[in-house]
Amino acid sequence: MDAEMIPGLYPLGRCKTLHLVRHAEGFHNVEGEKDFKAYLSYDLLDAQLTPLGWQQVHNLRKNVQSCGLHKNIELVITSPLLRTMQTAVGAFGGEYSDGIDASPLMVANAGKSNHPAISSLNCPPFIAVELCREHLGVHPCDKRRSISEYRPLFPVIDFSLIEHEEDVLWEPDVREKDEEVAIRGREFLNWLLTRKEKEIAIVSHSRFLYHTLNAFGKDCHPSIKSEMCWHFANCELRSMVLVDKSMIGSNTSTTDFPGMVPNGLDLPSDVAEEKDQ
Repeated sequence: MDAEMIPGLYPLGRCKTLHLVRHAEGFHNVEGEKDFKAYLSYDLLDAQLTPLGWQQVHNLRKNVQSCGLHKNIELVITSPLLRTMQTAVGAFGGEYSDGIDASPLMVANAGKSNHPAISSLNCPPFIAVELCREHLGVHPCDKRRSISEYRPLFPVIDFSLIEHEEDVLWEPDVREKDEEVAIRGREFLNWLLTRKEKEIAIVSHSRFLYHTLNAFGKDCHPSIKSEMCWHFANCELRSMVLVDKSMIGSNTSTTDFPGMVPNGLDLPSDVAEEKDQ
């Protein structure tokens, strides 16, 4: 059997389940489809979701809940841009219930969205992470606002991992190279391996996901690599398993059990026989 056709087998404790999501339709997507030069417009700085984008988010939320995925997610990671945070809280956030006071994940009309508030009731933690941002530079739609502007809009999202108040990563005249995006993606995945959570939702961007995932799948059937690496549609979700082959993380499986403790040498009979000789 060819090496690339041999199934992979890995300890469960060395694996994480990632639910990768591209943000829903933003105003920059609409204008960019009409004229690619629109991506250079500062009118689209940190573009938010369109009404259709919000409908896409609601559809994803229904799917996440109907398949039971929302019960398994231990952490939601989002790129710190308006469209990704709106998608993240809309798809994986909670709902308001009468008589229960819970802080909002997103306040009403955040970003002038005309969308009602979204509760943090019965939902996992949310963290904003710069490593999973979109292709950096030149396009104002990919430039974030200051963290102090975001905090009042998304009160429960944790911004503590973001080092700088202002966006120091985006440059108006330098576009990040494709290979640099891929390197950043690998750094992001290595960081994920150090997290204790086993099932994580990640809301990011098309080009970041594309260049990150294209580094993988070379040992798979071509149709599987294509399934992994093809460009994400707006609000598309793909679930994948991340394997820690280099022991970057330190977790082991919580389901492993060492077995009984024997009085003598606990070895298979054929191995024990070799030891006795």
